[in-house]
Amino acid sequence: MAALLALSGARADEATTPAAPAAPAEWADTIAWSGYLEAGITGNPQNPANDVNFGHLYTDRTNTPVLNQAALTLTRPLDPKATGYDFGFTLTGMVGTDARFTHFDGELDRASNRTYQVTILEADALFHLPWLTDGGIDAKLGQFPSPMSAESINPTGNPLYSHSYIFNFGVTVAHTGFWTTTHVDPLLDIYLGVDTGNQTTLGSGDNNGAAAGLAGIGLNLLGGNLTVVGLSHFGPENPGGAGEPFNVNGEFRWYNDITTTWKATDALTFITDLNYVHDDGFKASGYGIAQYVTYALNDQLSLQGRGEVFWDPQGFFVAAFPNPLDAVNALEGRANASFGGGHTTYGEITLGLNYKPPVGAPFTGLLIRPEIRYDASLNGTHPFGTSTGASGHQVTLATDIIVPF
Repeated sequence: MAALLALSGARADEATTPAAPAAPAEWADTIAWSGYLEAGITGNPQNPANDVNFGHLYTDRTNTPVLNQAALTLTRPLDPKATGYDFGFTLTGMVGTDARFTHFDGELDRASNRTYQVTILEADALFHLPWLTDGGIDAKLGQFPSPMSAESINPTGNPLYSHSYIFNFGVTVAHTGFWTTTHVDPLLDIYLGVDTGNQTTLGSGDNNGAAAGLAGIGLNLLGGNLTVVGLSHFGPENPGGAGEPFNVNGEFRWYNDITTTWKATDALTFITDLNYVHDDGFKASGYGIAQYVTYALNDQLSLQGRGEVFWDPQGFFVAAFPNPLDAVNALEGRANASFGGGHTTYGEITLGLNYKPPVGAPFTGLLIRPEIRYDASLNGTHPFGTSTGASGHQVTLATDIIVPF
């Protein structure tokens, strides 16, 4: 009986004694890898003679199925709850047709002269530094995609398959440098950085001899349901070399973008993107506004819409790059076959549907995004192509599929 009572008391103690807290994960245990495949097709009933959907970049191939991106990432992300020092990294490589437009100057930019190319999207070290404020500073050092605009190179974060004029022509693509986010308080973030310029690296990988910078602020309002991010990137961007029309190291290009995201309800989200870009050397400016609307019908289906106006009064920013190496050649100031649309005010309306299988179904995470898009010149020019010549408008029907792994 005494033994039974002792055993009973021991079990009672075990039931009332709290379990020991789990040991924190080791740093190496939080390293993870992931990837995705994106493939699609953009149909153009006008069947332009040059096989280019003008006004598009990443979806510029006409009536041709493409593998846009096959990307693989190895990362140790920062702990979002870290209050002390924390360190991580991200390495992302990609092959596909999109790589034509995302190369860093001097880095794999001529590994292939075909439509399918390979590139590094991100290679950086990540730091959380408990300095200055309670929220501290998050920083990255290395190569990383641009944080500007409502869209991103990674397609999993975009509402539509095709990209806006703002994303294609009004903001930077990627940087080599140092970038910080200071969390001043729950409402305010401050962004500061220095880099070598848009899509450039170091030494001969920089198309001019001057540095560039990035600065901005972020506001987190309404309990996170309303966010505003305003960013400016500034510095010389035009390539140097023989025959340069001015001192390229002394003339800045200014990229400015404000993205406002309002989650009005659990189902309805509005995003507004405001853009201004100016090149001092060529005295050219561009102005854009894009409005996005997302409405979730249920967990599997959502309606997507984007309306946009982009004004390119000098015909400097909006261009097509028909050959595989045209974009990188233009970045470096080499001969290329790119062509612009002249002094045009562009308008586009895109309607789409996003479908993803229910949780637990095969291929969970898969995303299919059909869309229809209408582009038009709003000032009477004819920048778009047809099988018989030039046109003031263009209709495209497209769809892509994203498969994560």
